[in-house]
Amino acid sequence: MSTQPAFKRILLKLSGEALMGDQNFGISPSVTEFLAGEIRAVVDVGVEVALVVGGGNIFRGEGLAKAGMDRVTGDQMGMLATVINALALQDALERAGGLQARVQSAIRINEVCEDFIRRKAMRHLEKGRVVVFAAGTGNPFFTTDSAAALRAIEREADLMLKATKVDGIYSADPKKDATATKYSELSYDEALSRRLGVMDQTAMVLCRDHGMKLCVYDMDRPGALLKIICGDTTIGTRVNR
Repeated sequence: MSTQPAFKRILLKLSGEALMGDQNFGISPSVTEFLAGEIRAVVDVGVEVALVVGGGNIFRGEGLAKAGMDRVTGDQMGMLATVINALALQDALERAGGLQARVQSAIRINEVCEDFIRRKAMRHLEKGRVVVFAAGTGNPFFTTDSAAALRAIEREADLMLKATKVDGIYSADPKKDATATKYSELSYDEALSRRLGVMDQTAMVLCRDHGMKLCVYDMDRPGALLKIICGDTTIGTRVNR
């Protein structure tokens, strides 16, 4: 495997649940520390890294909406949960030795983090800082998958990655179906028509229509992120136009 990056700019999508580790709620310091180390290795080879993080480990607006809460209120609470996660990641990244990180929020919380400004985010990345985009798109009814697709397209990323608990995309849930088969590569149209649940449909259509490459991989595999960035095509599943 080459030690030279095959991609200059990436966006990494993390679910809120991924930050829980073995816990049932909240943020696992060991998980954020591990992720910071994985990201540090990628920054060290000269790649610009941005993150989008969900908030499901703290609050899921859609879930409470089903229980009767106003959906807009629930989604706004979910956006705030993503800010908490983003701040935890910022702290872990800056403790990873030499890294600088900035949180940019799609809703204004100026005492806590920066507002999302595309040009400012691009400048941070050019200076080698990691940017964590929080609060989704800033609008209700849109998932953080859609926010990740939007931010990846806006900053002209070469690759979007979705970190999961499985090593790629399968024909069915491999934890429930022993006959599930893994795909090494798919088109967005195939993923949509087969309803594989890679991301929500809005996010996938955005990526498809703008030619954004996607890789889904196992976030718990040490060194996997760097290997993907350096051109290893045996890890995870690629989704292309």
